[in-house]
Amino acid sequence: MREAENTLWRLCQEDSFPSEVSQLRAGKHEVPKSSPIFNLSPYCDEVGVLRQNGRIGTASYVGFNTKFPIILPKSHRVTVLLLDNYHRRNHHINSETVVNEVRQNFYIPHLRAAVRKAARACNWCRIYKSEPSTPKMAPLPAARLASFERPFSYVGVDFFGPILVKVGRSLVKRWVALFTCLTIRAVHLEVAHSLSTESCITCFRRFIARRGAPLEVYSDNGTNFQGAEKLLREQINNGLAETFTNSNTKWFFNPPSAPHMGGAWERMVRSVKVAIENINTGRKLHDEGLLTLLAEAESIVNSRPLTYLPLDSEEQEALTPNHFLLGSTKGVKQPPMKPTDHREAISNNWKQICHQLEIFWHRWLKEYLPTICRQTKWFCDTKPIKVGDLVLVAEGSKRNSWIRGRITDIQQGPDGRVRRATVQTSSGFLRRPVCKLAVLDVESPGKTALDTQSYGGGSVAAQSGNAAPLSEYGSVGATHTNCCDDKV
Repeated sequence: MREAENTLWRLCQEDSFPSEVSQLRAGKHEVPKSSPIFNLSPYCDEVGVLRQNGRIGTASYVGFNTKFPIILPKSHRVTVLLLDNYHRRNHHINSETVVNEVRQNFYIPHLRAAVRKAARACNWCRIYKSEPSTPKMAPLPAARLASFERPFSYVGVDFFGPILVKVGRSLVKRWVALFTCLTIRAVHLEVAHSLSTESCITCFRRFIARRGAPLEVYSDNGTNFQGAEKLLREQINNGLAETFTNSNTKWFFNPPSAPHMGGAWERMVRSVKVAIENINTGRKLHDEGLLTLLAEAESIVNSRPLTYLPLDSEEQEALTPNHFLLGSTKGVKQPPMKPTDHREAISNNWKQICHQLEIFWHRWLKEYLPTICRQTKWFCDTKPIKVGDLVLVAEGSKRNSWIRGRITDIQQGPDGRVRRATVQTSSGFLRRPVCKLAVLDVESPGKTALDTQSYGGGSVAAQSGNAAPLSEYGSVGATHTNCCDDKV
């Protein structure tokens, strides 16, 4: 074994330092100053291996290889395989430990950089250190920019809770259904007695009765929302949607595990929770008290300013969602009207209301719209995911519980960038945003074989290998936990 190793070191040195090896074997004691190993004071030992002649040759209790380490080139294939062996033998630990172990026997120029490169090329480290990448921030959807539309034409909906209320002597749970207008950022709150599809439908019916049927509804991918959308579609298709005013309401679902795609309503949930906590200071509520609490919280959130208003501004008050709903922050400010039969007076009053609403929309365009133009994060493009890529589904706090899978389908956003993907696992198919998918950029084991054609040597036989099967890196869906229930 020792003779085989020495033969390998000699062949490696002859490939990289042919002139230095020939000169030292011929009896010379020094190499030319132009040599890259001149400052190492190299010499040939009794078996013809180049070693460094350092300053610790007289040290006691130190091995011969430590006092006179073997000189190896940085980029030779033998060196790469040697560093990979040390990296694996030390269980993929940090680079400094590997550097210390290598220095006990070898001298390699720029050793730290070479060790880091070996760690980056390790397939095990690529798998267990891979991180999901988030694509560049997408432009706002048309629903957020739809000016001069009726409020709540484009709606985002979410549930939060539970809130405990007193019913008799018992405490029961109630949830809150939040509907937010994606354009003017107003909110509408309804009480839900459960998270079932039936409760979602009743909340949606009450919302439509008060605010009108929306054109588009956006929500997370909850089972209650899916059931509501299915029932809504069936009623519309059967012509029985009197509750929904025969409107063709479209329901859009965000992929599972993508709360950032529902930031418009997630932020409103936070604002409503803060308002509820400030109004109700720990008191136990009845159902009637909860309705009053939500109505007051809705009024407070809808009275918040959408834009910053300087003190010296000509406008009387900052623009709020209530301006579009009530005509001002807390209600319509206009002189009382006496009953009249004059159609002209009624028509003039209607024109005045329309004109005031148009002023609000122009203020929305000039004051609010520029504030949401700037991107706040995710500025750079990332490498897009492709069909066939091996990925880890980043779900759960423990990396070893992440599910492995293969991309079978991708969905692009309006800007042409890949935003969603369908992943095939051992348990079925999952639909996830790309920010939850870590691509496994693994290499074929055939690439780790010796290939002296790249290094100018002909004495070491080249090996070839086919692409590694998937089982080399773990089967699709391999994990310690079960797959999520939200399958496609």
